[in-house]
Amino acid sequence: MSKSTTNLAGLRDHSEEELRAALAQTRDDLFRLRLGMHTNQVSSTASVGTKRKEIAQILTLLRARNLGIEAQAQTSTKDKK
Repeated sequence: MSKSTTNLAGLRDHSEEELRAALAQTRDDLFRLRLGMHTNQVSSTASVGTKRKEIAQILTLLRARNLGIEAQAQTSTKDKK
């Protein structure tokens, strides 16, 4: 299992409040990375893309739960096993 799949599976176990807190923290991290890029303090520019991907994953999970899609996906995977 790849690292991003593991991260996404781990995010699915969190509550909505925890996801919102993780979203705020990740957005803050992204801001600090962008600021660090302008001051030449970031050693890896790929970390910016990684943070953007994490934000997108969290937002997608929150939206899916809001629409009720996430709960359906969890029950359908249990039926397949």
